[in-house]
Amino acid sequence: MEINEFLNEVCPIIKDRGWAYYFADSTAKLGQENGVDVLTLYFIGRGGVIGDVDAGMVISAFGYFKPDLIRQVWNAGREIINPKKAAALYFECANVFGQENFSGIDKMEEFAHAGEKVIEASDPTALALYAGAKEMELTSNPYGRAMQVMSVLREFRGSAHLLAVRAMGLETRVAHYLARPGDFSLFGWGENDVPEVSDHDFQLLRDAEDLTDKIVAPAYSVLNDKERSDLLEGAKNIADALDGNK
Repeated sequence: MEINEFLNEVCPIIKDRGWAYYFADSTAKLGQENGVDVLTLYFIGRGGVIGDVDAGMVISAFGYFKPDLIRQVWNAGREIINPKKAAALYFECANVFGQENFSGIDKMEEFAHAGEKVIEASDPTALALYAGAKEMELTSNPYGRAMQVMSVLREFRGSAHLLAVRAMGLETRVAHYLARPGDFSLFGWGENDVPEVSDHDFQLLRDAEDLTDKIVAPAYSVLNDKERSDLLEGAKNIADALDGNK
């Protein structure tokens, strides 16, 4: 399988399932036990991999949210829990979710092994959120580890795509609206923030997708045919499990 064909198959699965634990019941429970609601834990835990930094750094790393939303939640969350501690807690949430949902699914160890090889080969330069996520310590449990690896791989492509969007000259607010107009308000934007978009904007977004592939391809290219098969088959098994097809 050629690298572009492989990326076109595996990356959308990782994108759509790598965040499965973000707002899960088990995540909300662990957050409550540590004094934070699940939305606050999302920002302070996911962003906490870059440390106890000013909100502006998190706004830059996340990219697509309205800055005021991140600033408000981040600053409030820092008063409750240290961001580095929150990052560890959030990564543990991925472990718990994986153990609860992936037990008995085939190819989890092979999936994690292949994914870790991609992570090890990746260059995190200019990918702030991914650079932090890459340094997180993985659990030894194969099911939790599979979820953690998938989440880190999602941050890899997500951070690369954010870089590509800006390289194309697209404002992240516009890129987000083009890609997910139905979720625009969930990211803190209001009716007055809705941009006017053109065919040129859509072309720039397509160009950003192509550039994203070019950024991540070298890391995925280190996989041999068996490892590519393991990663793709494992990702498909995870998708089936989460979609109720197990």
